[in-house]
Amino acid sequence: MAVQLNHTIVAVTDKVASARFLADLLGLPEPEPFGPFICVQTSNDVTLDYLETDGEITSQHYAFLVSEAEFDEIFGRIKAQGLAHWADPAHREPGQINTRDGGRGVYFDDPNGHILEILTRPYGSGQ
Repeated sequence: MAVQLNHTIVAVTDKVASARFLADLLGLPEPEPFGPFICVQTSNDVTLDYLETDGEITSQHYAFLVSEAEFDEIFGRIKAQGLAHWADPAHREPGQINTRDGGRGVYFDDPNGHILEILTRPYGSGQ
């Protein structure tokens, strides 16, 4: 069997709200409960398992590879919700997208300060 990422745990203050934020924004299926988690499943069978914590949340980065059409849909929802967005993960290029490797990418934050990214071409893939 080839090694594949199956799931990752995302620490948040409100697991239901955070999971719905991601699923709604990315156009993914309704989050599902599993034990203490609320899980968001991506199309490649990886789940982000949201878990509530009372402790400090360390910002993490989660990047999602999407098609050009999905990028347009998701970016439209980002703009419609008035979410701040950047062309870079350090938040130095506000209100912009990037065009690395001949694709498009944009970064935005979730309600817990995790840095989310959508991109249409894997970095280092060309052009």
